[in-house]
Amino acid sequence: MKELINRLMALGITEEQAISSITIIKDFAKEKMPLFSGAIEKMFGKYNTKEEADFID
Repeated sequence: MKELINRLMALGITEEQAISSITIIKDFAKEKMPLFSGAIEKMFGKYNTKEEADFID
């Protein structure tokens, strides 16, 4: 996840904004393609923050 966050931060946004962006994109994709929501969640699951990962696991 850190690599993706760093790429987004290189565009001039904060780490918090980068994480929020990832969450928005994940939720949008799940909304538009509900049949693939499990796969989308799994794909984006690796982009959870440490706190989210501990909560989910």
